[in-house]
Parts: sequence; structure tokens; C-alpha cells
Amino acid sequence: MSDDKAWGELIDSSTVRFERLLPGPVERVWSYLTDADLRGTWFAAGPMEPRVGGAMTIVFHNNNLGPNPAPPPERFKQYGGPFDSKHVVTIWEPPHRLGFTWDDDMNPAGCVVEIELAMQGDKVRLTLTHRRLARIEDAIDVSGGWHTHLLMLAEQLEGNPRTSFWAAFDGIEDEYRRRYTGG
Repeated sequence: MSDDKAWGELIDSSTVRFERLLPGPVERVWSYLTDADLRGTWFAAGPMEPRVGGAMTIVFHNNNLGPNPAPPPERFKQYGGPFDSKHVVTIWEPPHRLGFTWDDDMNPAGCVVEIELAMQGDKVRLTLTHRRLARIEDAIDVSGGWHTHLLMLAEQLEGNPRTSFWAAFDGIEDEYRRRYTGG
């Protein structure tokens, strides 16, 4: 992970942003964001109503992400099996912009995620921005997760899934803590 461009960045005290160049075309990347089965290969499955205000259920099963299922580290044991969370679609502009709430109460005024896709040559630039995080610890937490999930998305789009979620995630939060707080 020596490429600094692979790391997310703290934009301000409540916002993190990630950028990735992915194999295109943009419609294919869009399908990996919105199709429940494809999304389940790198992030989390679950239904999504394709409209602003639509319901979205994210069904995580991180143990099974990647070619070699693995249990979580002890401190994340509660996230080992399948669990789901409810969200609301806040932006629906196929195939370029998708947004959804992140807070458990599905409040669009709370924490939100926005994903933008743009063609850059024969690649797709994905920009993921996670806004309105309450604390720096929240920024560290979501950065570790997004970092790992976006790595897995890139591998899926390249046709070479090789990373298991928990193996890749282990230690990532420590690096984000160092980057964001110097500690």
C-alpha cells in the first residue's frame, strides 16, 4: 500500500473522500454499485429502490467477501455473520451519481455517502465522499471499511478477486488513525 493515491483523505473534520481509477465502462461500474448481487461481491448485497427517497437495505457478510472466507479479528467479532442496515437513496442519477444515508435512523440530514463516476480515458474515476461524520473516530472507522471495500471492487472489475475482506482490513484503521491524527 505504498501508493498514497490509494488512501482516502480527510477533507475536513467530518468528511472523507476516496478516488479510484477503475476499468470501465461507466455503466458496468454503475451496475456494481446498484445491482444487489454484484454489490454483494465487494461490499454488501441487499435491495435498493432505484429512485431518490427509495429504500435501501445493505446486507453485510464480510466473512464471505473474497475468495477465502475468514472470520473477523476478535474486536470485530460482532460483525462476523450477516447483518443488515436500512438506508435511503438520496441521489439517483444513473450512471453517474448515487447517494444514500449512512446513519441507522435513515435521516438524510445525518451522515451520507455520495459516489460519482466519470469517464477518464478508458477508465472510470470513482469518487466516494462520506460526509457529516460526527467524530474523528467515525472518520477512521468508515475509512478503513471503504478502503478495503474499494480494493475489492477494483479486483472484481479487473476480473481478479484475490483479497479476503478481513485479511485486507486488518491494520487499515491503524494507518488511518496515524494519517488523520498523527497518532
